[in-house]
Amino acid sequence: MGEICLEFLDVSFDLIDEALKKEWIADVIKMEGGKLGVLTFVFCNDKHLLKLNRKYLNSSSLTDVIAFDYGNKDIVEGDVYISLERVVDNAEKFNVETFHEISRVMVHGTLHLLGYADKTVEEKNSMALIEDKYLSLHPILIK
Repeated sequence: MGEICLEFLDVSFDLIDEALKKEWIADVIKMEGGKLGVLTFVFCNDKHLLKLNRKYLNSSSLTDVIAFDYGNKDIVEGDVYISLERVVDNAEKFNVETFHEISRVMVHGTLHLLGYADKTVEEKNSMALIEDKYLSLHPILIK
């Protein structure tokens, strides 16, 4: 069995449902037919994520999540960097709770590690539907 780790770089906050989020992400991986390796979610600020975006993706735009895949076809393993500043702004923009938006970007990054892409409009729409499916199964978000 693998492991899900959480790291915080230059940010401080309490992830209100840490154990449930880890279990939920592990369940998503299992439902997608993957096996969990070591998956690390790194929560950081815009400045840190922008540096990574420029260095590895040749992009100068702000983003909420970047995933680095270290696994193979059988094992889901990698680092998912999440900008808390983007998450807070997007939660406000989309009129959702911050914990909901954190869950969305966590599953989004995980889906990238599972092989999903979002380069085209069609891929983005498809990925959003899959995110919604898994968000509907999140124990905290179920109403």
